[in-house]
Formats: sequence, structure tokens, C-alpha cells
Amino acid sequence: MIIGVPKEIMKDEARVSASPESIKKYIDDGFEVIVESKAGEGAHYFDEDYKKAGAKIVDGPAEIYEEADIVLKVKEPLFNEELGKHEVDLMHAGQYLITFIHPAAPANHEMVKKMAEKRIVSFTLDGIPRISRAQNMDALTSMSTCAGYKGILIAANLLTRFIPQIFTAVGMMKQANALVIGTGVGGLQAIATAKRLGANVKAADIRPDAAEQAGSLGAKVIDLGVDPKLAVGEGGYALGLPDDVLVKERELLKDHVKEADIIFLSALVPGELAPILITEEMVKDMKDGSVIVDISIDQGGNCEITPPGEIGNKYNVSLVGIKNIPGELPTSSTWMFSQNLYNLVKYLFKDNKPVFDLEDEIVYKSLTTYDGKIVHKGARKAMGLGD
Repeated sequence: MIIGVPKEIMKDEARVSASPESIKKYIDDGFEVIVESKAGEGAHYFDEDYKKAGAKIVDGPAEIYEEADIVLKVKEPLFNEELGKHEVDLMHAGQYLITFIHPAAPANHEMVKKMAEKRIVSFTLDGIPRISRAQNMDALTSMSTCAGYKGILIAANLLTRFIPQIFTAVGMMKQANALVIGTGVGGLQAIATAKRLGANVKAADIRPDAAEQAGSLGAKVIDLGVDPKLAVGEGGYALGLPDDVLVKERELLKDHVKEADIIFLSALVPGELAPILITEEMVKDMKDGSVIVDISIDQGGNCEITPPGEIGNKYNVSLVGIKNIPGELPTSSTWMFSQNLYNLVKYLFKDNKPVFDLEDEIVYKSLTTYDGKIVHKGARKAMGLGD
């Protein structure tokens, strides 16, 4: 089988789906690998490095999509302005795609439907379950680590005041207040980074274990008062809350949002749209010059007015909706991502054949389109297609 590695076309995306190190592993396992020229330059992996690892370098994406049996990407298929074609239109029936698809997000529904129509077999990396045997395939955790660290640094750059407490000859300036909502891997890394920069950090999560971990890093934990039976699902992931409970949660957060200089949002429900935890009215009440970094934006965002894919400003608050914050840390994030992807490919394909079991949790939770149908549970729910 041939593995294809195209250059990412999302604006400012510097990551690539395979490092030279991972490509050597694929080739040792019996795959052929073709890489689009300059695909890795943004992450400081160059064509010569890929050639030395045994890959064939091709000039453009068309050959990748035409020849590859398995396409590895970082981000979901997008419209290629240079070619005047959508990446899905370059693909063919029976081809395998492995990437972050975020199929429940409304912006991706038409693309997912088109993949099903073309009989592309696709796996979304945000569906990999957080179980022990899938840890080394869990790209979402790897990228969340990068997003938590870099997201706080982006907030620090946009913030119009110092983060640590500063003493000067003309007086003292108080430390900034950071609020982290959602203390999974990304949130915990955000807490640690904000603490290192000298912020006063508060944190909130509906899951007791996640909240406890936030406290162990030195954050002051906000009790959201949600019944753990409503909050925690399989594998320790958060569950979607009923609307009345969400309203109470937002009410409890309101005063803390007002006080915050930096808000980092990372509350997700696997396979579903992210819950809205900060409304437009709450943003209106925030301090001038404050910053919201919403890393849940791929699944719709935790803030009602986060601009998808952009940094905006409304009511004198900077709103960060960058969809590829890990791409701002391209060398480290590419290395982590490529290792996760290699482990997943090795799990799904053996001896140049697909060997996956549709009843396997890793498979059925990440499989998005198969046999001409949309099979991803969260995507079907979001599209109103039923179970």
C-alpha cells in the first residue's frame, strides 16, 4: 500500500502529518511513502530528510491523492484555492483518510457528506478513545498539550498588561487573573504555563478528578455544583449537560469571568459540539484588554462569539479562535503527531492490508465515513441523522 503525505493547506498551518523518522518506520513495515514537496518545511523537516528516510517526493497534491491508498493529514480536507478544487474532490473511492475531521462541527458537515458519497473510508483522530491501549495513538492529547502551552503564550502576547505582579519605582502592578475552564490535558498545561508566567489562576471542570488535578497544580478550583453522574462519562470524558444545568453553570462562572484577564477554554464533549459556557453578554462584562483563547473552536467553541479560525476583537476583548494553535509550535507538535499517527496506522493495517474490526472501540469511535455512509455517532447526531 502507498501512504501519501500532502502539504497542509489551512492558512498558517506549519505542521505535517509525518516526520522523516516516522516515514522510515512505515517503509520498514512494508509501505511505500510519497510526500508532497515542501510539505514539512514549516516544521523544519525538509525534502532531503524525507528522501533519506526512503520517501518519494512529488511536486503537487494531485499525484498524492491519485496514487495513495492511505492519505495522512493534520487538518480536515479543505478547498484548495491554488487548484480551484476541494481536497475531497481529489480523492477516490476506497481511499483511506486519517486526520482530524471534527465531523460534528457544522462547518464540516458538507465535507463529511461528500466523503461518504465518494465512498472514502475516513477516521477522525478526535475520536480516538482515551483508553490505555490507545494512548500512543491519541493525537488529541498530544495536540492539547501543545495548545495548552502555546495558547497561554498567545494570550500573554495579546494581553495589554503584565501577567506577574510587578514592583517598580512608581508603584506596584497586580498580577493578572487567569481562568481555565476545562482541565483536561490542554487545560492542565494551560494552568501550569500561566502559573509559570506569574498569573493568579482559577480553574473549573465539571469532572471531580479533573478539578482535583487542577488544584494539585496550584489553581483555585471553582465548584460548579454539577452532579458527577451527569458530568462524567465513559473513559472519564465529560458528558453533554442538559440545558438547565448549563444555564446554572454559566451563572456560577459569570463573576469569575468578569474578574479574568485571560480565559482559556478547553471544555469538550467527545464527538459532539462543544458546550457554550461564555455567552456574548458575559463577554460584554469583561475587562477592557482581556483575552479569551478558545481551543474548543474546532467543535464550535465554548464562547458564543469566538471567531472560527481567527483572532478577533469585540467589546475590547481579544477573542482567539485559531484552529491550529499546535501549528504555532510546529516542530514539537509534528514530532508528537507523527508518532501518534504511525501507531494508529500500524494498528489498522498489517501486511499491506486493512485489518480493523468494526466492533473495536478504537475503530468505531474514530471511523467517520464507511461503505458510503456517515457512521460517526456525534456527526450523525449533529446532522440530525439519528443513531
